[in-house]
Amino acid sequence: MSLATKILIALVLGLASGIAYSLSEASFLHFLPTLIEPIGTLWVNAIRMTVIPLLMALLLTAIADQNASNWVAKLGAKSIGLFIVMTLGSALLALVAAPPLLALLEIDPTVSRELLESTSRDFGSEVILPPFRDWIVTLIPVNPFSAAVDGSILQLLVFTGLFAIALLRIEDKKRETVVHFFTGIKEAMFVLIGWIMAVAPIGIFALVFSLSATLGVSTITLLGSFISIVCSLIGLLILLLYPLAFFGAGVPLGKFARALAPAQAIGFSTRSSLATLPATYAAAEELGISDKLAGVVLPIAVALFKFASPLARTTGTYFIAGLYGIDLSFIELSTIALAIGLLSFYSPGIPSGGLLIMAPIYTSLGLPVEGIGILIAVDLIVDMFITTANVTANVTSAALLSKFHRTNHQQSL
Repeated sequence: MSLATKILIALVLGLASGIAYSLSEASFLHFLPTLIEPIGTLWVNAIRMTVIPLLMALLLTAIADQNASNWVAKLGAKSIGLFIVMTLGSALLALVAAPPLLALLEIDPTVSRELLESTSRDFGSEVILPPFRDWIVTLIPVNPFSAAVDGSILQLLVFTGLFAIALLRIEDKKRETVVHFFTGIKEAMFVLIGWIMAVAPIGIFALVFSLSATLGVSTITLLGSFISIVCSLIGLLILLLYPLAFFGAGVPLGKFARALAPAQAIGFSTRSSLATLPATYAAAEELGISDKLAGVVLPIAVALFKFASPLARTTGTYFIAGLYGIDLSFIELSTIALAIGLLSFYSPGIPSGGLLIMAPIYTSLGLPVEGIGILIAVDLIVDMFITTANVTANVTSAALLSKFHRTNHQQSL
């Protein structure tokens, strides 16, 4: 049985057993979540332990190649361009599909008022982004080691990229010594990741069991309907990536699905694209994407590319407007979708980080900021689907760029 199959079985068993526990009234089983939850946490911590050294090693060994410096610069520009196009596509789907679906919801004013009152007091002023000027300034880390400790991935990427470019300006022998050192780190990380992935079914079962045991089966309510709409749209977005990989990159659908399944399951259970980076890289390798290309594209994608966030956050904003009885014109709907899509590159890469970009958008458009508290309350489930879509999009973009690179290389011969 393949690892992907084992992981998917563990995911289903975790969901089923967690729901069964939540419905059970057996008091003697109350210790189970407390016993199982630390296992999942340990496994996630083990994955996160490898991310920083792996990310630095991938990027540095890809850039610090005397023959590849120009290619890496062009690849980085193409990656960001592709990310922008795909992100705007996500926002466009929200603009087209979300309003008619949300219009099907019958919003009872009494229910709406209760939701707003129950969440507005829990949404504080701490949910804000730093000013754009400050964000730009912090892109250059004062202390790269502190950036690594804090998990400031974008700042760490900037330092690693500049350091790798500086290596291209020193003697070849000295540069090769540093590159060999980081190549050894990369290969050692892959061995360590192999050990961690071998116990992935256990870790995922523990994570999903703890989650479903806490949530249980929710009654179908207004919020439940909203969650269903958002998750269905994200599911559609994920499905659209499969034909894109097939027709755009020439990847067989079955091979694409098998390679991605472990990374998708880890993303779904951890809600972190960063924690899924090792499995994402393994998926790219299984699809025949070169180490050098994946070493540039995937770190940039993890730091900047929030593919499904515009769809989910735009749909959420439309829903909040409906709760408050605010009718949005097409221009306003379009402005919200475009603003959230572009600012998704500015959002932090943490669970529910996309919600942070919405406060200034709400303020500028006159929408009630307190409504974001409702989205925070239901974001646990939504963010699981968002991360799954983001992971799928990261590999898809790498496959597209790989195909484009091979085509250009063949034409130049």
